[in-house]
Amino acid sequence: MLFLSRRWRWVKGFTLIELLVVIAIIAILIGLLLPAVQKVREAASRTKCQNNLKQLALAVISYADANQGNMPNSQYNWDEKGSWLVHTLPFMEGNAIYNAAVAAAGGPLMTTTNSVGIAWGTGTVFQGKSTPWGRCPADDYNSQATVINYLGSMGPQCAIGPCGTDPWQYVCQTGYGGGWNTSPDHGHSINSQDIRGPFNRLGASMVFPGSFPDGTSSTIMIGEALPGVHDHLANGPAWPLYNSGNAHGTTIIPINYIMPEALNKGTCATQGNNWNIVWGFSSRHPNGANFAFGDGSIHFLNQAIDHLAYNRLGCRNDGKVISDY
Repeated sequence: MLFLSRRWRWVKGFTLIELLVVIAIIAILIGLLLPAVQKVREAASRTKCQNNLKQLALAVISYADANQGNMPNSQYNWDEKGSWLVHTLPFMEGNAIYNAAVAAAGGPLMTTTNSVGIAWGTGTVFQGKSTPWGRCPADDYNSQATVINYLGSMGPQCAIGPCGTDPWQYVCQTGYGGGWNTSPDHGHSINSQDIRGPFNRLGASMVFPGSFPDGTSSTIMIGEALPGVHDHLANGPAWPLYNSGNAHGTTIIPINYIMPEALNKGTCATQGNNWNIVWGFSSRHPNGANFAFGDGSIHFLNQAIDHLAYNRLGCRNDGKVISDY
């Protein structure tokens, strides 16, 4: 008779202590990896924002080249001819929306009275339309909102608020280091001599590069902003309209001065309609924000930048250039 024997093998498993050690090692590795992943994500977000700003700056320059040097400051005496973002659409692969607006207005947007107002009134040209270059991925504001994270700079323009106490209003007054005169609140002027930066609300004429006597490489043209802070960006009708906040950025307010989580808490001084604190440039990037200068170059400015130096970079005609800092 043939007997078959079985050979049993005893396999030793993990002990509880060994399992806990492995789990601890994995947790340590994850802890080491997460900051690296976050840094990669932040770098990607910053690069995307910089690319958006680069495109916008080049679009403004291209617009000026195609329009006898005139920059896209279209508004005149509250006539709704659209924001500068509308007029740069043909240079941002936005021809379809732009041409639809022209057709709805029945004439060229820059010369037809209330052109963008008419197009907006159709309810089909602009409403609900967003752009692939308008949002910074670092911003956690409602991703479905038709808002844009980039502002045309008014430089050290005055921006009085409703609270009676304006911590930054003094910056736009004569004497803050010299170099500029007191400017009308919120860029309310059609006289270019009253405007401290390249952009304004009411259509004061600016030419490129003539309106940059300090030099295009020494003057901020466009910067980042958070709709969660800037009341006109968040609550305005949408980016195509002149009063939607897209030309309402002043350098008198320090970079990242107030963030969304700090808004509307406490006194009037922190309210979202206090333009003396909310009409500044801000971002969700750590320690600063991206800016496009007049020559199309992109720079990340640290929020700890000297306040006077920052405002001199914002002012187009204060007689200082970047090499002076």
